[in-house]
Amino acid sequence: MRNWVILVLWRTQHWIRIHSIMKDRVRSIGVFAIFALLLGICGAGAPNEPNDAGPRSTKAAVIVCKGDIDDGLYKSIKRRSELALESGAEYLIFEIGTYGGLLKSGDDIAKYLILELGKKTRTVAYVTTEAISAGAMISVSCQDIVMLENTTIGDCAPITMGGKLEGVEREKVETFTRAAFDRAAEANKYPQALLRAMVTMQIEVYRVKNLSTGEDEFVEGVRIEEMDPNEYDLANKTLVVESDKLLTLTASDAVEYGIARAKVDDLNGVLDFLGKRDGVTFAGEPAVLETNWSEELVRWINSPAIMAVLVMLAMLGVYLELSSPGVGLPGLVAVICVVIIVGSKYMVDLANWVEVLMLVTGTVLLLIEFFVLPGFGIAGFLGIFCILGGIFGMLVKNPPGEVPWPETEVEWGVFADGVVGLLAGFGGFVVVAWLVARYLPKIPFLRGLILVPRASTGGAGIGVSMTAPAGGKNRGVQIGERGEVVSSLRPAGKAQFSGAIVDVVTKAEFLEKGTTVEITAIHGNRVVVRAVDENQNRREV
Repeated sequence: MRNWVILVLWRTQHWIRIHSIMKDRVRSIGVFAIFALLLGICGAGAPNEPNDAGPRSTKAAVIVCKGDIDDGLYKSIKRRSELALESGAEYLIFEIGTYGGLLKSGDDIAKYLILELGKKTRTVAYVTTEAISAGAMISVSCQDIVMLENTTIGDCAPITMGGKLEGVEREKVETFTRAAFDRAAEANKYPQALLRAMVTMQIEVYRVKNLSTGEDEFVEGVRIEEMDPNEYDLANKTLVVESDKLLTLTASDAVEYGIARAKVDDLNGVLDFLGKRDGVTFAGEPAVLETNWSEELVRWINSPAIMAVLVMLAMLGVYLELSSPGVGLPGLVAVICVVIIVGSKYMVDLANWVEVLMLVTGTVLLLIEFFVLPGFGIAGFLGIFCILGGIFGMLVKNPPGEVPWPETEVEWGVFADGVVGLLAGFGGFVVVAWLVARYLPKIPFLRGLILVPRASTGGAGIGVSMTAPAGGKNRGVQIGERGEVVSSLRPAGKAQFSGAIVDVVTKAEFLEKGTTVEITAIHGNRVVVRAVDENQNRREV
């Protein structure tokens, strides 16, 4: 009995031990299974990492940047870049082909590329013809430059319309421009001395070997004497840029000097270079984003030559409208030109809502002064002030809450270019207005469109400002002659006498269109009239 009890106790103890071991193993297997499951889930949700399976797939987009560098192109580049990012492009390839343009616009694009776009994606300048002046500034602001065979880059010395930059004025603008190139050299690891030599002629650049690293460095000539001959091979330095020349490089030289990363034959060569260097493949053909028709139209309108023509046509339309009866085609043309000018400036951020409001307010005040209030008083003065303020504000880019006043040399340059365009338009208006006043009255089917400065009087008539009469012969008007009002007299306006339109004025009262009037006095070109009532009784007005 005792032996049987001992056997039972031993087997019970053995079973408990086995059960404990199995329980621990089951727990371990369960923990391992849960851990493995979590790893699988995390691995499934993790982004693809480069592995032995091959290079990572990515997307690229091409943004075409050709023609003049201006505010319209800046706005277009921002729009197309954001569109490319939304489509998932990780490489933005800017196709460059330009001789330059506005320095302010080039700097705006450069800052956008470095300070905003470069933090979101990889930017590549693809020079297909030339990247000169502001085009070079945009190119070096990209993280990589790739050039086609026999293309060029460089030559970014500032110039201005209608004059020379010399002395302190040139140095002010060049300092700003060199700082923009220094920013690009620091951000994208380009040789700083070479970029500065693209801006200033007086910068001499040498290529010197660093004895410690064995690599070539580009150094401005003024720094050569400060360098340690134990660290640099000064005896074998090579002159790259002479002190009286601006740096402009071909594709081969740009690659040799470390400005361009590669020289290729076409866009596929750009993609092949980037793919091999970065270990990526590009999925499909890159989307090519060009400027749309509206952006090109705005850029064309804002060019100095077209802006001068629009200013000339607007002023000429106002002149013809004031010299002809009623509101007709010349006034409509003037209004259309003003709308186009203001609208195009608003599209490129040169005009904000404050300046547009000032122009509209000034125009309304002048209309009130001409057609409602007699004489010329406070409404006319305020109208002219608002119009001039609005035009001035559109020449300087400023937020609505700031006074439109140029602060930097670059802003003064933009302002000066705008003034030149306005003056050119005004000069064209003076010439065309003189030709119109001299020759238009002699054309039979057009002589009714404008008032003749003084009509020749062969007899007793007195010369006044008037259109040619229907018979085609110039004539004067006489005191006592009767006619009909063709535009409201408030108190000045126009009346018709024997087929000729004459500028007239009343003394105190407004007369509506269709009123019969009689000339009571003529003082030079000033014709005074009075109304004639239906009973032919005269009353002076």
